[in-house]
Amino acid sequence: MVLLIALLILAAWATVATVIELRRDGYRRTPTDWTRVAGRDIDQQAESGHVYR
Repeated sequence: MVLLIALLILAAWATVATVIELRRDGYRRTPTDWTRVAGRDIDQQAESGHVYR
């Protein structure tokens, strides 16, 4: 029983620490700058991945 309580406390501590670190790291979603992607022509439209003959 003591081990179970210790494991629950450790899991709670790890969850809180993870949330705090994720808030501190400055990570934010940023849109892709398609002008910097190699091999991509800006005027080129997306092509279908399936070819039907």
